[in-house]
Amino acid sequence: MSNADNGGAGWSRPDFLHAAAATTGGIAVAKQAAADPAARQARPAAASDTVPVTLRVNGVARQVALDPRTTLLDALRDHLDLTGTKKGCDMGACGACTVHVDGRRVVSCLTLAASVDGKDITTIEGLEQNGQLHPVQAAFLEHDGFQCGYCTPGQIMSAVALIKEGRATSPETIREFMSGNICRCGAYPNIVAAIKAASGRV
Repeated sequence: MSNADNGGAGWSRPDFLHAAAATTGGIAVAKQAAADPAARQARPAAASDTVPVTLRVNGVARQVALDPRTTLLDALRDHLDLTGTKKGCDMGACGACTVHVDGRRVVSCLTLAASVDGKDITTIEGLEQNGQLHPVQAAFLEHDGFQCGYCTPGQIMSAVALIKEGRATSPETIREFMSGNICRCGAYPNIVAAIKAASGRV
């Protein structure tokens, strides 16, 4: 085969196959070395992959060491064992992970834990006080504002903020400002009724 036959690259078919085999073998050796504990120990030690973060959750300051990329949602669930906050879409679209940061509602799946260092965080676990349900929690029970319950913590956290913001003025307004919270079971009429009832108790 001439150079013209293979695009002028100067490679014959056997040469190309030998080079490909050598490259593949090199990759395999590299992977094996990476998987070998002795090989990993031989590599220079990397800088620390974690940063110290103080999460003030439900009135309690918790010190944690986190990967800087850790979301608030994962920090709450995986590091603080506060699993009331749910992981839904993990893209900020469903509202299941809603919590309060300094009194404002945020989707915790899009919030880096390190960005709320030292701020006041409230989760669904922090709404109950002295064994008494928050009025919004009680209203959701009274008005059957849930079915499967998976989205309920986020719905309640958004509803509490909605009422504090003074936006629970009508069913239309409630629906508009709760639109970031999705209920796949379709319990929206009961959710609106619960929020309307709770707005006079908070």
